[in-house]
Amino acid sequence: MRASTFLEKLYDLGITSSYSRPRVSNDNAFAESAFKTMKYRPGFPADGFATLVEAQAWVQQFIVWYNHEHRHSALRYVTPGQRHNGEAREILAQRREIFEAAKQRHPERWSGGIRNLSLPEVVHLNPERNQVSRAEGF
Repeated sequence: MRASTFLEKLYDLGITSSYSRPRVSNDNAFAESAFKTMKYRPGFPADGFATLVEAQAWVQQFIVWYNHEHRHSALRYVTPGQRHNGEAREILAQRREIFEAAKQRHPERWSGGIRNLSLPEVVHLNPERNQVSRAEGF
């Protein structure tokens, strides 16, 4: 499919293409981010799906993986499922103990404190730059 044909089809369907600009409310950055995560997931079919049912089944499996196995950096490497069901605080507390014990055993390996293991109250897709600086303590 040529790009011009694709754009024409979008316009025929009443869809305006987006360039995913950060902090622009009418871009769908959530969908773009999800599509990228899906396409880079091992097992994503390079040649596409044979049927709609096959695509739906793959997406269902992806959703389970994304919410219950994939550890998110913005959530301090816990899963969204762990965050929502309340397990995240305990997991991060255990990690904190492990890091503190490792620092006590080998202080020469540490140039500063242990990593930030506090659970963020809010996670943004495109935070304003001054919000990021305040959240990180800069």
